[in-house]
Amino acid sequence: MILLKDLHLLREKAYINGHWVEGSSHKTFPVTNPANGETIAQVADLGAGETRSAIEAAAAAQPEWQAKTAADRAEILRRFTNLLRTNKEDLALLMTTEQGKPLAESRGEIDYSVSFFEWFAEEARRIYGDVIPTHHPNLRNIVIKQPIGVVSAITPWNFPIAMVAKKLPAALAAGCTFVWKPAEDTPLCGLALAELGERAGLPPGVFNVVTTSDAATVGKELTTNPLVRKVSFTGSTEVGKMLLHQSADTVKKVSLELGGNAPFIVFDDADIDAAVSGAIASKFRNAGQTCVCANRILVQDAIYDDFTEKSTAAVSQLTVGNSVRRTQVDIGPLIAPKTLEKVENLIGDARENGAEITRGSRHSLGGNFSNPPTHKMSPNLRKWRRQKFLVRLHRFIGSIGAKRHQRRITPVSGWQRIFIRGISGESGGFPKRWNMALSA
Repeated sequence: MILLKDLHLLREKAYINGHWVEGSSHKTFPVTNPANGETIAQVADLGAGETRSAIEAAAAAQPEWQAKTAADRAEILRRFTNLLRTNKEDLALLMTTEQGKPLAESRGEIDYSVSFFEWFAEEARRIYGDVIPTHHPNLRNIVIKQPIGVVSAITPWNFPIAMVAKKLPAALAAGCTFVWKPAEDTPLCGLALAELGERAGLPPGVFNVVTTSDAATVGKELTTNPLVRKVSFTGSTEVGKMLLHQSADTVKKVSLELGGNAPFIVFDDADIDAAVSGAIASKFRNAGQTCVCANRILVQDAIYDDFTEKSTAAVSQLTVGNSVRRTQVDIGPLIAPKTLEKVENLIGDARENGAEITRGSRHSLGGNFSNPPTHKMSPNLRKWRRQKFLVRLHRFIGSIGAKRHQRRITPVSGWQRIFIRGISGESGGFPKRWNMALSA
């Protein structure tokens, strides 16, 4: 049970046209706490029919919402902003319980989200048109900005409020209505936002939240329905391509924020303490489950030992656990058993290829450890990996060599040895490839 101050923020039904609905099939799906595997809610499991109803409700509400003055919309967004700020602790606790990130990170996410709501509450008053000079003295070009219409959004589980905070207030400020499918793993934060939106005075149909375990079916309705005029998605590149393809037949405007493959590069003229601090913050935030986490760390030979020593010391100070039950936690659990299984497989592969790995005992679902893992790559594994990644490494270093030349870093031919520490984006801090040495 989640001990919220305001129990009305814990909702299990979807929110369509100003009503809390179960769906025609009355199906539900469980939402679990990744720290212990306990079910914390049974949420309404909707399908294409209910999604279509939400879109139709948003389309019906569009003319009235669009007709409101900018000041009226701004006032509602301002109330929404204040409600987010007032309920920060409950929202953070809800987020940590269903997503797993430490409470400190959840509180930071709420503050981050509030900043977007606050910004667009003010920008709602500043949707100005333009008068454009023309080629003829008797003509005048006037541009009037108008809302595009119904906007649909699909967001990921790793930032269950922040990702929609970049989309929802912007759409509302412009006079658009909104249909949102939050991630299956973290729908409770989305439903809490629907509750706060209703309290802020959003008219029925302006903001709709469709919860589902069938993302493909609901996503297809959101992208193919002709009443939807714009699609906004944050998630993987693979899914983004599919949504873009589905939106093409109705020529929707599409905004995609897709996954990356981010290297963390440390050259020998770097401030090593600052580099270590940055690497730890980048890799271990949200247990490594963010789209901007370092997928691999490249350290130049001359400072490799120093960087490794300081990194090991910094990692050893991190505390892993359930933030709801412990006051000081730096790393929470991984989001789901399949992610934990992926990490276990990576560790197994490393052992099979000669890596020596020691770790503490796992205490709960998500891979919590009492002691940080340590890793050492054997010489044989280094040799075995060399040819596999040599071409990729030459291309990468060649692409940055010219840009770095003015800082004493020559292209790849001038490097005697490059060390790569590659880490999987969802590994929660466990290595996919560790201390792999390649000769240039």
